[in-house]
Amino acid sequence: MTQSDHTDIVTIKKYANRRLYDTSASRYVTLDHLRDLVKQGREFKVVDAKSGEDLTRGVLAQIIFEEESKGETLLPVEFLRQLISFYGDSMQTMVPGYLRLSMDNFARQQSEMRDKMASAIGSPAASMALIEEQTRRNMAMFEQAMKMFTPGMTGAAPERDDAPSGLSRADVEALRAELDAMRKRLDRLSGEG
Repeated sequence: MTQSDHTDIVTIKKYANRRLYDTSASRYVTLDHLRDLVKQGREFKVVDAKSGEDLTRGVLAQIIFEEESKGETLLPVEFLRQLISFYGDSMQTMVPGYLRLSMDNFARQQSEMRDKMASAIGSPAASMALIEEQTRRNMAMFEQAMKMFTPGMTGAAPERDDAPSGLSRADVEALRAELDAMRKRLDRLSGEG
Protein backbone atom coordinates (compact mmCIF):
# COMPACT_ATOMS: atom_id res chain seq x y z
CA MET A 1 0.00 0.00 0.00
CA THR A 2 1.13 3.49 -0.69
CA GLN A 3 1.21 6.29 1.83
CA SER A 4 -1.84 7.90 0.24
CA ASP A 5 -3.82 4.69 0.85
CA HIS A 6 -3.57 5.38 4.58
CA THR A 7 -4.56 9.06 4.35
CA ASP A 8 -7.50 8.78 1.95
CA ILE A 9 -10.90 8.61 3.57
CA VAL A 10 -12.67 5.40 2.60
CA THR A 11 -16.35 5.82 1.78
CA ILE A 12 -18.65 3.11 3.07
CA LYS A 13 -22.20 3.11 1.75
CA LYS A 14 -24.92 1.76 3.99
CA TYR A 15 -27.97 0.41 2.22
CA ALA A 16 -31.55 0.13 3.48
CA ASN A 17 -31.01 -3.60 4.05
CA ARG A 18 -28.19 -2.62 6.49
CA ARG A 19 -25.47 -3.94 4.20
CA LEU A 20 -22.24 -1.97 4.10
CA TYR A 21 -20.36 -1.45 0.83
CA ASP A 22 -16.69 -0.40 0.82
CA THR A 23 -16.31 1.73 -2.31
CA SER A 24 -12.50 1.56 -2.17
CA ALA A 25 -12.50 -2.25 -2.27
CA SER A 26 -15.70 -2.59 -4.36
CA ARG A 27 -17.20 -5.17 -2.03
CA TYR A 28 -19.67 -5.63 0.78
CA VAL A 29 -18.10 -5.61 4.25
CA THR A 30 -19.04 -6.23 7.87
CA LEU A 31 -18.68 -4.25 11.08
CA ASP A 32 -15.60 -6.38 11.80
CA HIS A 33 -14.00 -5.01 8.63
CA LEU A 34 -14.70 -1.45 9.79
CA ARG A 35 -13.28 -2.27 13.24
CA ASP A 36 -10.14 -3.52 11.52
CA LEU A 37 -9.92 -0.28 9.50
CA VAL A 38 -10.03 1.67 12.76
CA LYS A 39 -7.28 -0.49 14.27
CA GLN A 40 -5.17 0.06 11.13
CA GLY A 41 -5.61 3.81 11.50
CA ARG A 42 -7.63 4.08 8.27
CA GLU A 43 -10.16 6.89 8.09
CA PHE A 44 -13.61 6.05 6.78
CA LYS A 45 -16.95 7.72 6.44
CA VAL A 46 -20.24 5.81 6.40
CA VAL A 47 -22.99 7.42 4.34
CA ASP A 48 -26.56 6.45 3.62
CA ALA A 49 -26.51 5.07 0.06
CA LYS A 50 -29.75 6.84 -0.86
CA SER A 51 -29.67 10.19 0.96
CA GLY A 52 -25.91 10.66 1.45
CA GLU A 53 -26.49 11.39 5.16
CA ASP A 54 -23.38 10.85 7.32
CA LEU A 55 -23.95 7.77 9.49
CA THR A 56 -20.37 7.37 10.77
CA ARG A 57 -21.05 8.20 14.44
CA GLY A 58 -23.89 5.68 14.69
CA VAL A 59 -21.88 2.92 13.00
CA LEU A 60 -18.88 3.55 15.28
CA ALA A 61 -21.20 3.37 18.29
CA GLN A 62 -22.59 0.12 16.88
CA ILE A 63 -19.05 -1.31 16.64
CA ILE A 64 -18.45 -0.40 20.29
CA PHE A 65 -21.78 -1.98 21.27
CA GLU A 66 -20.85 -5.18 19.40
CA GLU A 67 -17.43 -5.35 21.10
CA GLU A 68 -18.97 -4.73 24.53
CA SER A 69 -21.60 -7.44 23.96
CA LYS A 70 -18.84 -9.94 23.05
CA GLY A 71 -17.28 -9.44 26.48
CA GLU A 72 -14.56 -7.05 25.31
CA THR A 73 -15.59 -4.54 27.95
CA LEU A 74 -13.69 -1.26 28.03
CA LEU A 75 -16.42 1.02 29.32
CA PRO A 76 -17.18 0.66 33.03
CA VAL A 77 -20.87 0.87 33.94
CA GLU A 78 -20.24 3.94 36.12
CA PHE A 79 -18.58 5.71 33.19
CA LEU A 80 -21.55 4.92 30.93
CA ARG A 81 -23.95 6.27 33.56
CA GLN A 82 -21.93 9.45 33.95
CA LEU A 83 -21.74 9.87 30.20
CA ILE A 84 -25.50 9.43 29.82
CA SER A 85 -26.09 11.98 32.58
CA PHE A 86 -24.31 14.65 30.50
CA TYR A 87 -26.84 14.41 27.65
CA GLY A 88 -28.95 17.55 27.79
CA ASP A 89 -26.75 19.00 30.55
CA SER A 90 -25.07 22.40 30.21
CA MET A 91 -21.69 20.60 30.20
CA GLN A 92 -22.67 18.45 27.19
CA THR A 93 -20.79 20.64 24.70
CA MET A 94 -17.55 20.31 26.67
CA VAL A 95 -17.58 16.53 27.00
CA PRO A 96 -16.61 15.52 23.42
CA GLY A 97 -13.55 17.78 23.34
CA TYR A 98 -12.46 16.69 26.79
CA LEU A 99 -12.88 13.00 25.97
CA ARG A 100 -10.96 13.43 22.70
CA LEU A 101 -8.05 15.12 24.50
CA SER A 102 -8.12 12.53 27.28
CA MET A 103 -8.06 9.63 24.83
CA ASP A 104 -5.23 11.23 22.82
CA ASN A 105 -3.24 11.64 26.03
CA PHE A 106 -4.06 8.08 27.11
CA ALA A 107 -2.99 6.69 23.71
CA ARG A 108 0.32 8.56 23.94
CA GLN A 109 0.91 7.21 27.45
CA GLN A 110 0.07 3.68 26.35
CA SER A 111 2.51 3.94 23.45
CA GLU A 112 5.25 5.06 25.83
CA MET A 113 4.32 2.26 28.24
CA ARG A 114 4.47 -0.37 25.47
CA ASP A 115 7.97 0.83 24.58
CA LYS A 116 9.03 0.64 28.24
CA MET A 117 7.41 -2.80 28.60
CA ALA A 118 9.25 -4.09 25.56
CA SER A 119 12.55 -3.07 27.11
CA ALA A 120 11.61 -4.44 30.55
CA ILE A 121 9.98 -7.69 29.40
CA GLY A 122 12.88 -9.71 30.78
CA SER A 123 12.14 -8.43 34.28
CA PRO A 124 8.59 -9.09 35.51
CA ALA A 125 9.18 -6.93 38.60
CA ALA A 126 10.17 -3.94 36.45
CA SER A 127 7.17 -4.58 34.20
CA MET A 128 4.77 -4.64 37.15
CA ALA A 129 6.23 -1.39 38.50
CA LEU A 130 5.58 0.22 35.11
CA ILE A 131 2.00 -1.09 35.04
CA GLU A 132 1.31 0.13 38.57
CA GLU A 133 2.77 3.56 37.78
CA GLN A 134 0.68 3.86 34.63
CA THR A 135 -2.46 2.70 36.44
CA ARG A 136 -1.92 5.33 39.13
CA ARG A 137 -1.47 8.03 36.48
CA ASN A 138 -4.56 6.94 34.55
CA MET A 139 -6.73 6.77 37.66
CA ALA A 140 -5.54 10.23 38.78
CA MET A 141 -6.34 11.64 35.35
CA PHE A 142 -9.78 10.02 35.32
CA GLU A 143 -10.50 11.17 38.87
CA GLN A 144 -9.52 14.73 37.96
CA ALA A 145 -11.82 14.59 34.94
CA MET A 146 -14.75 13.39 37.01
CA LYS A 147 -14.18 16.17 39.56
CA MET A 148 -14.13 18.72 36.74
CA PHE A 149 -17.44 17.49 35.35
CA THR A 150 -19.13 16.93 38.72
CA PRO A 151 -18.00 19.94 40.77
CA GLY A 152 -20.58 19.34 43.51
CA MET A 153 -19.28 15.84 44.16
CA THR A 154 -16.41 15.48 46.60
CA GLY A 155 -15.81 11.85 45.79
CA ALA A 156 -16.54 10.62 49.32
CA ALA A 157 -17.60 7.01 49.34
CA PRO A 158 -19.03 5.36 52.44
CA GLU A 159 -17.03 2.16 52.12
CA ARG A 160 -13.64 3.81 51.87
CA ASP A 161 -10.92 2.16 53.97
CA ASP A 162 -7.30 2.14 52.96
CA ALA A 163 -8.20 3.20 49.40
CA PRO A 164 -5.60 5.57 47.92
CA SER A 165 -6.49 8.92 46.30
CA GLY A 166 -10.17 8.77 47.14
CA LEU A 167 -10.90 5.46 45.41
CA SER A 168 -13.65 3.27 46.75
CA ARG A 169 -12.90 -0.23 48.01
CA ALA A 170 -14.59 -1.64 44.87
CA ASP A 171 -12.31 0.49 42.66
CA VAL A 172 -9.23 -0.77 44.49
CA GLU A 173 -10.41 -4.38 44.22
CA ALA A 174 -11.08 -3.95 40.50
CA LEU A 175 -7.59 -2.51 40.01
CA ARG A 176 -6.04 -5.36 42.00
CA ALA A 177 -7.88 -7.91 39.88
CA GLU A 178 -6.68 -6.15 36.73
CA LEU A 179 -3.09 -6.10 38.03
CA ASP A 180 -3.29 -9.80 38.91
CA ALA A 181 -4.49 -10.58 35.39
CA MET A 182 -1.63 -8.51 33.94
CA ARG A 183 0.87 -10.28 36.20
CA LYS A 184 -0.35 -13.64 34.92
CA ARG A 185 0.01 -12.47 31.32
CA LEU A 186 3.51 -11.16 32.03
CA ASP A 187 4.45 -14.45 33.68
CA ARG A 188 3.27 -16.31 30.58
CA LEU A 189 5.18 -13.92 28.32
CA SER A 190 8.39 -14.15 30.34
CA GLY A 191 8.06 -17.95 30.31
CA GLU A 192 7.90 -17.92 26.50
CA GLY A 193 11.04 -15.79 26.13
